[in-house]
Amino acid sequence: MPSEKEKMLAGESYLSNDKQLVQERLWAKKMLQQINAEYIVNGKTRGLFKQLLPNAHKRLYIEPPFHCDYGYNIHTGENVYFNLNCVVLDTMKITIGNNVFFGPGVHIYTASHPLDILERRTFEVSKPVTIGDDCWIGGNTVICPGVTIGDGCTIGAGSVVTKMIPPHSLAVGNPARVIRKLQ
Repeated sequence: MPSEKEKMLAGESYLSNDKQLVQERLWAKKMLQQINAEYIVNGKTRGLFKQLLPNAHKRLYIEPPFHCDYGYNIHTGENVYFNLNCVVLDTMKITIGNNVFFGPGVHIYTASHPLDILERRTFEVSKPVTIGDDCWIGGNTVICPGVTIGDGCTIGAGSVVTKMIPPHSLAVGNPARVIRKLQ
């Protein structure tokens, strides 16, 4: 029988209050508490980020404060920048390409809940998020579970991305929609 963590990572309904998952989130919160208390990026915080985000490229820069659920589900290419106050709910794999820049207050969600009232009292579900190379995600954007943003996209500030954005697109709004192609 699969563990709740295995179900979470497979995109199946799982119990988020499972003992192992609670312990892993608590460990991440303790790491983030140290990082966010320091509030500047220095040797200490770089070391903590390396532990928290083992699947991130070494050329990752994050402005504290930063928040995530687990850390190990965040996979980045090189030259990725998160401005301050970003939130990444990484209950499932998040893949971020090379040369991706996030404005302040960007939220990325893989966690979701069933629509059935009784089911969501107990269970949670997750869907992966993928962001291609050379993207700019404007401040206060929300990227919803299951979304793929193609290479070379710009997402306007304050957008809510609910569905796939094709490569080399400018998308804005709530819900975000493509308003033009980019060269």
